[in-house]
Amino acid sequence: MSNVRHIQVKADEEGQRLDRWLKKYCPKTPFGLLQKIIRTGQLRIDGKRAKSATKLSYGQSVRIPPLEMHEKGAPYKIRANDKEFMESLIVYDDGDLIIFNKPYGLPTQGGSDIDRHMDGMLAVFESTHGKLKGVRPKLLHRLDKDTSGLLMCARELKTVQAMGRTLKDKNIRKYYWGFTHNIPEAEAGTIFGGIAKGKGANKERMVLDDEHGQRAQTEFCVIDQVGDDIALVAFWPRTGRTHQIRVHIADALGCPIIGDRKYGGSFVEGFDLNKRLHLQAYRIAFPNPNKKNQMLDISIPIAEDLKKTCQTLGFHPDKAYDPFENVKI
Repeated sequence: MSNVRHIQVKADEEGQRLDRWLKKYCPKTPFGLLQKIIRTGQLRIDGKRAKSATKLSYGQSVRIPPLEMHEKGAPYKIRANDKEFMESLIVYDDGDLIIFNKPYGLPTQGGSDIDRHMDGMLAVFESTHGKLKGVRPKLLHRLDKDTSGLLMCARELKTVQAMGRTLKDKNIRKYYWGFTHNIPEAEAGTIFGGIAKGKGANKERMVLDDEHGQRAQTEFCVIDQVGDDIALVAFWPRTGRTHQIRVHIADALGCPIIGDRKYGGSFVEGFDLNKRLHLQAYRIAFPNPNKKNQMLDISIPIAEDLKKTCQTLGFHPDKAYDPFENVKI
C-alpha cells in the first residue's frame, strides 16, 4: 500500500508508550483516530498487533498506515545552511546536553504558518552511527518566539527525564533581563498570580485568573532605571507558565515589557530603541544530570540586538551579578 510508513524505534525512545510515541510522528492527527488505527490492527509492531499502552523497544519496526488526509502540514525540511546556523547558536554542548542562544524572532516549535523553527532544525544533530543513529536532541522547555536567549535540549532519554524532574521540582534558576515601560514601585519582590487562557476579547493572550488559572510565581529585581519611564529588571520565573513574565509584569505591576504589544508594551516616546520584545533569558543554573554533585551554570551577555537599547539608556547588564543570590530554590 502506498504511503505506508515503517519507522524504526530509536535508542532514546525505548520504553515509551506506543500511543505517546505515535503522537510525536503524527502530531496533526486526531487522538481518536490514532487510537482507532491501533485498536483495529492497522498499526503493527514487527508485523504484530499492539495496544496503546505497549512499551516500545529499541530497533522495533512500527508500521503506520496512510494518514495524510487527516494531517495538516508536512515534516520539517532541512535547509542547506541550517546546520551551520544551529552550530553558531551553541553556547554549551557536552555530547548530551546542548544549550543554544536562540535569537529573537525564531520560533521554538512549529505551528500554523511557521516554516522554520528550532525544533525542526534539531534534526541536523542526529547521530549517524552506533546506537544513537537517528537520535536527535529533544527540547527541554520553550521560549516565546520573540524572547531571545538560553534554550536547553538533550540527546539521551534518561537526561530528558532527569531534566523533566528538575524542572518539575523547580530545582533550577532561569534568569531573564527585561526592559519595562514604567518602573515597579518596589525594588524587588515576588509576584503571585494564576495564569489562564483569555477568552473573548482576550482570547489571543494569557490573563491573570487566581480562581481558574495555573499557579504562577515570579521573582523580580529592578537593576537600573531612567527617570520614571524605563527600568531594567531581572526576573526569575519559579514556575513555567505560558507568557508568565509578560503577564505578571504587565497585569500585576503595570509595567509591561517594551515592545510587547500583546500585553501593552509599546515603545517609549523620546527614545530610539530597537524594535523588538525587550526580554532575554540570560542565565540557567541547575544540577548536572550526568555528574553527581556538580552544578551547571551557563550565562550569556546582553543580546547584540539589545545593545542599542543599553547604549541609548546607559544600562550595563552584568551577567555575573546575581540579583536573587539570597532567594532559595
